[in-house]
Amino acid sequence: MPTRQGSIHLFRFAGVDLYLHWSWFIVAMIEISNRRGSYGSLAFNVLEYLALFVIVLLHEFGHALACRSVGGRADEIVLWPLGGVAYVAPPQRPGATLWSIAAGPLVNVGLVFVLGGLLALSRTTGWLDATPDAAQFLLAVWYVNSGLLLFNLLPIYPLDGGQIVRSLLWFAIGRARSLMVASIIGFIGVAFMFLLALWWRSIWFGVLALFILANCWRGLQHARQLARAARLPRRDGFRCPSCQAPPPLGAWWRCAQCGRPFDAFETRAVCPHCGAQFEGTRCLDCGELRVMDEWRVPPPAGF
Repeated sequence: MPTRQGSIHLFRFAGVDLYLHWSWFIVAMIEISNRRGSYGSLAFNVLEYLALFVIVLLHEFGHALACRSVGGRADEIVLWPLGGVAYVAPPQRPGATLWSIAAGPLVNVGLVFVLGGLLALSRTTGWLDATPDAAQFLLAVWYVNSGLLLFNLLPIYPLDGGQIVRSLLWFAIGRARSLMVASIIGFIGVAFMFLLALWWRSIWFGVLALFILANCWRGLQHARQLARAARLPRRDGFRCPSCQAPPPLGAWWRCAQCGRPFDAFETRAVCPHCGAQFEGTRCLDCGELRVMDEWRVPPPAGF
């Protein structure tokens, strides 16, 4: 996955930092050069690629702002040649995850109507006939947005469509099994993508298929970890403040000082081997780091 390493910090908006990976500029120059001659002026080729940048940016902000609206964490977006990644951590509930994922494609749906309305208005006013380059540019942006929307909605994990399928399955079969099913569907989709990459002789499509394959494998491994964690005996009196899962019994936490495992809830976040005190304890189910007092379940009223 792309990270802020090797990326340029562009700006911060609504508590979300936007980073642009350096490789984006190289691919931009290649793509702009390949489409030279599509317009009467090279400026429209540059505008076309910048429009792609804006569309992907709006899509990722849709994910981030939706995640924050349900109480999740979303503070970083990285744009790179294969698109964009919004690092979102919604509350581990199927409804919250579904909204956080679906909001991205909904931005593209809105853009379909906005761009379509601009095209219709331009035709009625005669502006498109007077400026053919502008007409081709506006139509190209509409096709780019629509193509990204349709591609993202493919039920291939970790594309938005695959994650939406996973979130819907989560309601019926649970968190671990839904991720496992979505990952397996993703493997099938990746096989077709590799065939298409060979048929079209597209290096970029092959690279994208490899990226999706790696994430499907990661999703399958995570699903297996979740399934194993679900079978562990759980401790009474504590619940994760984020996902409400009680912590498992046993030495599942590892000391950052001495590297030895210990049970954080038995020792109240103090390593019994070296005496290191930890301010927060990480949930093994959702990954959130919270202080020990927030984990305590208050006794029933009247006690």
